[in-house]
Amino acid sequence: MKEWGIKNKIFTISVDNASNNDLAIKLLKETFLKSKRLLLGGALFHVRCAAHILNLIVQDGLHKFEYIIEDVKESVRYINASEARLKKFAEILQQMQIRVRKLIIDCPTCWNSTYDILVAAMKVKDAFPIFAQREVRFLNCPTPDDWIKVEKVLKILEVFYEATHIISGSEYPTSNKFLAVIWRVKEVLNEGAIASDDFIQETVTPMKEKFDKYWGECNLLMAIAAVLDPRFKMKLIEFSFPLIYQREEVDANLAKVKKKLNELYCEYKAMVQSDQTSHSMTDQHPSASGSSGSLGGSSSNVSTQLSGLSRFNQFIKSAETIQPIKSELDVYLEDGVYIIDENAAAHYDALGWWKANELKYRVLSKMAIDILAIPMSTVASESTFSTSGRVLDPYHSKLSVETMQVLICGGDWV
Repeated sequence: MKEWGIKNKIFTISVDNASNNDLAIKLLKETFLKSKRLLLGGALFHVRCAAHILNLIVQDGLHKFEYIIEDVKESVRYINASEARLKKFAEILQQMQIRVRKLIIDCPTCWNSTYDILVAAMKVKDAFPIFAQREVRFLNCPTPDDWIKVEKVLKILEVFYEATHIISGSEYPTSNKFLAVIWRVKEVLNEGAIASDDFIQETVTPMKEKFDKYWGECNLLMAIAAVLDPRFKMKLIEFSFPLIYQREEVDANLAKVKKKLNELYCEYKAMVQSDQTSHSMTDQHPSASGSSGSLGGSSSNVSTQLSGLSRFNQFIKSAETIQPIKSELDVYLEDGVYIIDENAAAHYDALGWWKANELKYRVLSKMAIDILAIPMSTVASESTFSTSGRVLDPYHSKLSVETMQVLICGGDWV
């Protein structure tokens, strides 16, 4: 950080959940706090990769009924391995008036392909027993009870599937989008953990334990980012918190978000006022070289008479020093939420809204730009669902610092 000249520019660091990362971030946080460079006392400094957390949770859930998934996969592989079997299976589908024409073959390292193969297989589940009667070597046909379990699990995985697609991508979404999908994940896990169905409870309980382990560390940032989305403000928090917390916890968590939001705003307000003061001092003491000299090389006298616009600007500056009764944050929250068409929500640009309203919210817009730009996912879409570890070959591990810097900068510029 010192070598690259960014030690005074670090706001947050986003990493996955490896234990060595936890230790590194802890040491970095302690170092930064000694210099008082972190906002909210470093409460937002460590950002855990949301996509990585979801992946870990899903793997815990899939592990509980892995034998059923394997039967479905083997069934699909067996049918797809021969043109004659595919033709026979297609005839069965035609007789049963099922319009699905193709079974999906999964990728072993991506859980989203496992979800896809299960969804596709569910649509033709009634055809498998008939195919088993006609094909004596077909030994992996799932039982009716297996299909019931698959259907139950798919209802849970669907929430993770949609959430991961929203929060992941090669162009990372702004942090305001995360709470809107993650709260639904927590609600589903809470419901599953107390479900009367023993299978669902057994599947969801370890998933919920892992989610809760990280939720407490990332919910504050997600909540603050959601408030800074003009479509949500406090409404999303007031709507979602009663659905994901126990009744006695709702008020405490709402109060915590409001308190931290106000503290963060006050810190930004102090920074903006400090910048304005330094600019004002610069304006009052202009450089001497800027007030003399001409094209001809002879000296010229600069008029000390202020123009009408300059006098008006001075009046505004003195008037603006009077503190308003309501802060920008209060005004922003009291205004109604920004309602847009549901079809346009996927392409909504929260940063663009703050850019357009920068003059109205001079302090709050600076705060929103910093918070919304925090990357809460560290992986691109193609590797989000990977169940295999990252491969570090000998050539990669021998790259010099200079080469690594060239690759990082080059990738960013492209």
